[in-house]
Amino acid sequence: MPKDEQRIAGAGGRVLSIDALRGFDMFWIIGGGATLDKLARVHSNPVTIWLEHQLEHVAWEGFHFEDLIYPLFLFIVGVVMPFSFSRRLEKGQSRGGLLVHIFKRSAIIILLGLIYNGLMDFDWQQMRWPGVLQRIGLCYLLAALIFVHTRWRTQAITIGAILLAYWAALMLVPVPGHGAGVIEPEGCLAGYIDRTLIPGTFCCYEYGDNEGIISTFPAVCTVLLGALAGQWLRSSRTGNRKAAGLALAGVASLAVGWVWGLVFPIIKVIWTSSYTLFSAGWCLLLLAAFYWVIDVKGYKRWTFFFVVIGLNPITIYFTQQFVSFGGISRFFLSGVAKNAGALSPLVVPFGALMASWLFLWFLHRHKIFFKI
Repeated sequence: MPKDEQRIAGAGGRVLSIDALRGFDMFWIIGGGATLDKLARVHSNPVTIWLEHQLEHVAWEGFHFEDLIYPLFLFIVGVVMPFSFSRRLEKGQSRGGLLVHIFKRSAIIILLGLIYNGLMDFDWQQMRWPGVLQRIGLCYLLAALIFVHTRWRTQAITIGAILLAYWAALMLVPVPGHGAGVIEPEGCLAGYIDRTLIPGTFCCYEYGDNEGIISTFPAVCTVLLGALAGQWLRSSRTGNRKAAGLALAGVASLAVGWVWGLVFPIIKVIWTSSYTLFSAGWCLLLLAAFYWVIDVKGYKRWTFFFVVIGLNPITIYFTQQFVSFGGISRFFLSGVAKNAGALSPLVVPFGALMASWLFLWFLHRHKIFFKI
């Protein structure tokens, strides 16, 4: 490995920009979005109003920054695969052992997702069976199996085939009472399959689930696109060339996704093929920027805040379900909020964000990383 690549990889073969980018992504989930969303209440102007707008999910067709957070996490799951799998094989783990690890990790993530959704309540009629963690587990499993058994060209072909097949299915397969090619909440094929096959309740639209059955397949492509990016980062190319390649791929993916969206709309709820490519374009650009600034140029000190978050992402996501960081913030800062004047709307959300971060910092300081 060239000297500059040894410097970039660092101890344990980790690429710092990946951990920082994962932390940046989780920042919005643990309270960053809720805090910045309140800026419009503090000082309403075109910028804060635009920011507030961007921190809301699009109801159906379109794309806001909030619609990038989930695919960015799945993308990073893919980016890590070439590093983590290669590291395991280099340490002597057999390919069979790697497959056992993949199935075990996927099963644990899915189980955590079911518990997060209320499995322990035993209320099967009201339970939501799909979910964020469930999709992460399934996408990780399928993408990992494809990655382990194929090379990058086959992975790229697989991505194209899945996205085209999904487009064809939604445009050509008729939905009873609606016909074929209906890309609306009530009449689309993805929602119909969810209503037919998934028991319990749905999120986040009335006629299907946000993490539904067939929309999981293009989400697998998001992970595979990340895996392709990870393989590019592990290559022997120079750091500047890697960053440039990621940026060029990001622009191309954005363009193809936008053009495809003219005939197959960009819709996060059903993870359309155009949405897959459009969101992946932003993921690639963010990865290029983080990698170039942090690992190529060496500006690393500012990353600590995000790295602390990025090293325990599943931990903080799951913990938020039963630890009220907002309640902690209100307990300590309600008096401050009452006396903060115009800044009052920011105090409690910011306190919740910092309570979450301090919890993660405590884990980081004591080298507690919950690896599945």
